[in-house]
Amino acid sequence: MRKIIAIAIGKGGVGKTTTAINLSACLAASEKKTLLIDFDPSGSCSGFLNFGSNKIESGIFKVFSFAKSIMQVINKTEMEFLDFISSDISSPDIEERLIRITSSVYLFKNILNSPELHSYEYIILDCPPSLKGLTSIALTTADTILIPIKAGDFSILALRKMFDYYNWIKSHYNAHLKIEGILRTIYEADTIAWSLTNEELFRSYKSYLFETVIPKNTTLIEAEFFHKPAILYDLRAPGSQAYLNLAKEILLKNRQ
Repeated sequence: MRKIIAIAIGKGGVGKTTTAINLSACLAASEKKTLLIDFDPSGSCSGFLNFGSNKIESGIFKVFSFAKSIMQVINKTEMEFLDFISSDISSPDIEERLIRITSSVYLFKNILNSPELHSYEYIILDCPPSLKGLTSIALTTADTILIPIKAGDFSILALRKMFDYYNWIKSHYNAHLKIEGILRTIYEADTIAWSLTNEELFRSYKSYLFETVIPKNTTLIEAEFFHKPAILYDLRAPGSQAYLNLAKEILLKNRQ
C-alpha cells in the first residue's frame, strides 16, 4: 500500500532536507520503491542530489503548469529503488505563478493519483521551511507528516505552530492526515539544551516521538559535498545508521 509522507515544519535549519534525502535512500535500500519530490523553491534536495537547474530542464513546476506529465519529469538516481523529481521553481516570479496555478489545493493530490505512480510504495515530499502556500498543498496531498526538530525553545514554538497548522489542514482539506512522528535531529545527548527540549517533548508530545534520534554527525554534512545520501558515502557512520534505523521504524509501524 502506497504512503505519501510530507516532511514539514515552519522552521529552517532542523535537518528537513537531510531527512528527506536520507530517509528516502534508506527506504530504497530496503527495496521499497520510493519517489522523492523536491517541493521547496530553494531546491536544496535537487542540489544535494546533483540535479541542479543547470542539469535538468523540467521539474515540479512544469507538471503544475501542464507543460509536462509527472512521468516525464522523474529522474533515476544511482539507487535502483529511488527516483527523484526536482524543484524547477527558480525565481520568486515562478513561485508566485505556481501558487496562483495551485489555487486549488487539491490539484497536486489529483496529480499524484496518476495510475503510473501507484508502483511507488513511498512518496516523500520535502516541503519549504514555512507554512501556508506550497506546504498547504503538500499537506492536503499527504497521508502523514514527519516533523523534524532540533534542540531549542524556538524549535518547540515551531512545533506547536506545526500542530496548530496540522489541525487546521485536517479540519479544512485533509481529514485523513496523520502525524508520522516527531524526529529529533542534530541530537547531542547529555547537553542542557537537549535535556530541556526532551523534557518538553516528553511532557507534551511523547506519543508522537520516534524512538530513533539522528545524532549530530559530520558524515551527514560531508555527504552533501559528494552529492550522495549518507549510506552511499559512509554506511558505518552514526548518521547513516540512524537513518537506516528510522526507515526500519517506519516500515515496522506501517506493517502493523
